Amino acid sequence: MSTGYVHSEMIGDSRLYRQSLASEITWKASKQTYYTVLFLTDRTRMADAYRAYAYFRWVDDLIDESGMDAAGRIAFVERQSSLVERLYRGEQPQDLCTEERLLADLIRHDHEPGSGLQSYICHMMAVMAFDTERRGRLISEGELSNYTRWLAIAVTEAMHYFIGNRCGSPQNEMRYLAATGAHITHMLRDALDDIAQGYINIPREAVEAAGVDLEDGNSPAFRAWVKGRVELAYCCFRAGRNYLEQVENPRCRLAGYAYIARFESVLDMIERDGYRLRASYPECKTLQPGLKMGLSSLWQTICPQPTFPVLHHISTTEGARS
Repeated sequence: MSTGYVHSEMIGDSRLYRQSLASEITWKASKQTYYTVLFLTDRTRMADAYRAYAYFRWVDDLIDESGMDAAGRIAFVERQSSLVERLYRGEQPQDLCTEERLLADLIRHDHEPGSGLQSYICHMMAVMAFDTERRGRLISEGELSNYTRWLAIAVTEAMHYFIGNRCGSPQNEMRYLAATGAHITHMLRDALDDIAQGYINIPREAVEAAGVDLEDGNSPAFRAWVKGRVELAYCCFRAGRNYLEQVENPRCRLAGYAYIARFESVLDMIERDGYRLRASYPECKTLQPGLKMGLSSLWQTICPQPTFPVLHHISTTEGARS
């Protein structure tokens, strides 16, 4: 069966080649992710960590950049969702392209029922399915909250699966707040570009009730909405740091602190700009901020800051920075 969207040649499709492909995709897409996997993941799970990132990077890129029409994107994601179900049932599909075999390798190595890896894969697939379906339309606050929660669960469970897997960590709602703040910040960082591509992460309620004009990022209503999201993300990051202080594994804490620092630098810039969003934030990709984030994260791992009280429940649609 021809899929019509295979990027790589089937020739030389060996396990060793796929392992090399996974690390190559990760390197090209995100240097921070590449080095996080290289230096912080459990040694026995490093190859699978590259596979996990590379597979979903491939899925996301095809949804966004392949030129497929809406029907093609939906069919593609439905195929990927079906593959996940079949592979977890123990089936061995033969009609897989090279990137899909990364998924097959990953699931074949998952021997823990209800594992963090399975949670990551299933929640990330829900994110991909939602992105495919909602393109070009306004979404509701409820949909936005679900979208952020799926992503936050996926990222957090992947971190704990690949880094310090046997070490303890709190099992409560605080677990997902750092990743929640990161996703809110990620959507702000890419908001202008996303709107141009038909991914509108400003809910219908804000557009209709608050009068947010999607084409005028300088308007008071637009900037007020951005300010609320920035405050909410900061609040989530404070709670996330409190959670990380209770995580046993120092490598996992370091990865979490670095993850927060990476996105807080974006929030700081948005705040300094008076809540006017930029088309891009290239400063976050330069060496100097990266070094500062790494040193800050290392210091927090060695000398955690005092824990401050935080809200027990933080809505992903509203919040305040105190």
